Amino acid sequence: MENISLLLWLIIIANMEKNSVTVRELAQKDIHLVADYWFNANDDYLKTLGADSIKLPSREEFTAMLQVQLQMPYPEKESYALIWENNGIPIGHSNVNPIQFGEHAFMHFHIWEDIYRRKGIGTQLIQLCMPYYFTNLGLKKLYSEPYALNPAPNALLQKAGFTLLKEYTTTPGSITFVQPVKLWEIAI
Repeated sequence: MENISLLLWLIIIANMEKNSVTVRELAQKDIHLVADYWFNANDDYLKTLGADSIKLPSREEFTAMLQVQLQMPYPEKESYALIWENNGIPIGHSNVNPIQFGEHAFMHFHIWEDIYRRKGIGTQLIQLCMPYYFTNLGLKKLYSEPYALNPAPNALLQKAGFTLLKEYTTTPGSITFVQPVKLWEIAI
């Protein structure tokens, strides 16, 4: 009996190490997961992202915004989100906003739990997102503007094939504080 348990654990560990990552569009069932990521995060973690908890909308406003965006046709979306999965388990999301349909959009991405970070899957997930963004939104260029003092997203963008355009100081979004950012671009 102990050998069977040991064998079962070895199989589970082997499957966990064999990262099978996929990307799919946000669905109604995912909205609470994205909301949990933002509204369960502590202030220190949000600061590493360049975000300010005081600037977050209410959870109700946030979920309502996501529900509205799910219903909008692609040309009318102000935000478009994808869910990241590892072995069929939702582990993060990527979204673009603002969007200028047919031209460009700004990508954001988040792995929700620390256990999935630093596993070498972020670059692959970003690359899997690009066909959704370029095809469904008719983009010519995709930008990302992460907090310059957060090395992880900047390293992922470089590995994913983005080109660093510049570093400057700005307030990059409605929930962020004034900060240095690195502007990355990839074009088709």
